[in-house]
Amino acid sequence: MQDKIWLSSPHMGGNEMTYVQEAYDTNWIAPLGHNVNEFERSIANYIDVKQASALSSGTAALHLALILLGVKAGDEVIVQSFTFSASVNPILYLGATPILVDSEEETWNLCPLALRHAIDDRISKGKKPKAIIPVHLYGMPAKMEEIKKIADFYDIPIIEDAAEALGSTLDGKKMGTWGALGILSFNGNKIITTSGGGALVSNNGILIEKSRFLASQSRDDAPHYQHSEIGYNYRMSNIVAGIGRGQMEVLNERVLQRRKVNSWYRNLLGDRKGISFHNEPMKNYYSNYWLTSIVVNPKETGGLTNTDIRLALDKENIESRPLWKPMHLQPIFSKYPFYSTGVSKLLFENGLCLPSGSNMSENDMQRIKRTLKQILRF
Repeated sequence: MQDKIWLSSPHMGGNEMTYVQEAYDTNWIAPLGHNVNEFERSIANYIDVKQASALSSGTAALHLALILLGVKAGDEVIVQSFTFSASVNPILYLGATPILVDSEEETWNLCPLALRHAIDDRISKGKKPKAIIPVHLYGMPAKMEEIKKIADFYDIPIIEDAAEALGSTLDGKKMGTWGALGILSFNGNKIITTSGGGALVSNNGILIEKSRFLASQSRDDAPHYQHSEIGYNYRMSNIVAGIGRGQMEVLNERVLQRRKVNSWYRNLLGDRKGISFHNEPMKNYYSNYWLTSIVVNPKETGGLTNTDIRLALDKENIESRPLWKPMHLQPIFSKYPFYSTGVSKLLFENGLCLPSGSNMSENDMQRIKRTLKQILRF
């Protein structure tokens, strides 16, 4: 069998081992340290915020963001339904209720009209939401200008889930910087990785300092171990932060490479009837195109479905994946309030993420091309 072509595999830049070796040579094999400090500085500088807190995962970052905004048991938090479960799970960690809101057709992200309707309806029921969590799906910026206007009108803070959108911008402003707090992910399949990790970012230095305190078991400033509030073991290791430092040095290159892969697919499939792409809706949107995603219309492809394409690729040991199954269709979340537009259900039923790694070789791309040409008959 031929080697596996992954959907999105890690892509090292070259200097990662230099920084990991530095941690080894100084015997700083522990949470925190010089690599963590430098990684945080590079993140903050890159996305143009005052501070970043390097954490063990993007999920940890979202959990802390909710805590910092005062979300407690019984509260309600609005969250995009079309996302990965990690966008919703931390709400339940706190005993709060996720209010699921559907997407709009252009960006596939949180629909401003449905958002406003959801807020009005929750307020009419005596529950003003404590936070709003939009998600920039597959690197595509959500309609943050409209979402922010609504959030400001109702005085509800935004936690921006930019886990997939590092390097994406809207009006030249980096994603992760539009809300009170932003979260990033450095999971193994993201545009850059620390193998596992995340970050919380903000222009509010007080909140970031508090996040570091909470993420370090909330240890009080005392010569002995003293704790006055609940803490978490969420800080990033100095070892993996070394990987992150090396990855940040090649981030711009990785964004351009992902966009180049996206352009390659468009040139290959752009004129195929029944195949449409996840597009930047206007010129002021700039997606990192972390994953290139398509929608397949069987009525226009002669009955060919997204599943047919996925299975044909899988037969050649090429990984592709359906779009996220919306949270309102997930067994664990289906009981929670949902404000529908009908968009995410159709996207899930007909969509597909194609192999998008920045380290795909020319041979990999030719294998993908041959398989797609065969299944699509062109």
